[in-house]
Amino acid sequence: MAPPGNVPIMSDAPPTPSEAFDLLLSGNRRFVAGTPEHPNQDAVRRAETAPEQSPFAVLFGCSDSRLAAEIIFDRGLGDLFVVRTAGHVAGSEVLGSIEYAVSILKAPLVVVLGHDSCGAVAATRAALTDGLGTNSFVRDVIERVTPSVLAAKAAGLTENDDIIDEHIRHTVDLLVDRSRLLAEKIEAGETAVAGLSYHLADGNARVVTTRGLN
Repeated sequence: MAPPGNVPIMSDAPPTPSEAFDLLLSGNRRFVAGTPEHPNQDAVRRAETAPEQSPFAVLFGCSDSRLAAEIIFDRGLGDLFVVRTAGHVAGSEVLGSIEYAVSILKAPLVVVLGHDSCGAVAATRAALTDGLGTNSFVRDVIERVTPSVLAAKAAGLTENDDIIDEHIRHTVDLLVDRSRLLAEKIEAGETAVAGLSYHLADGNARVVTTRGLN
């Protein structure tokens, strides 16, 4: 019998998008409460996942060192397919990675994970005020976050958390709009997308937006 909280690596009945979302959020609640179960982190799980993986969620998040996905959602080996970039900016490599997890690995859930005090958003706001001050590849990150910050400004949003929420919503919309495969999976009820905002101080992952969840 699998320990509480485990998701079998091979199953004829994988979790639905809603079940996967509940599983992820329940892990975050344990992390916030300081009662983690540390599921799927032993030698048995390592052996089970060696031949094949079957993650129940794709976690597309910011690369910030404080957003270690398996820790903050109290999961283990084979549970999450993790893709991370600074400011969760999405290029073709990110879209391809997510589509792989959804189409080949049959992950029923995609999560965009942003967070407060995001350096990419702060750098973009500064660049829009003072001009781009870098010729490095950081400029690419800033340029990809810029539409979100401009949309927030157009909507009259000025608080950092509100602007970050807008960037999370924009990323969710971008994934669905650019990936026909993902949009079709959502339409068929096979996959859902959710945007979460993580609070660094208390560890809580707050729901910002969802697509395809009941």
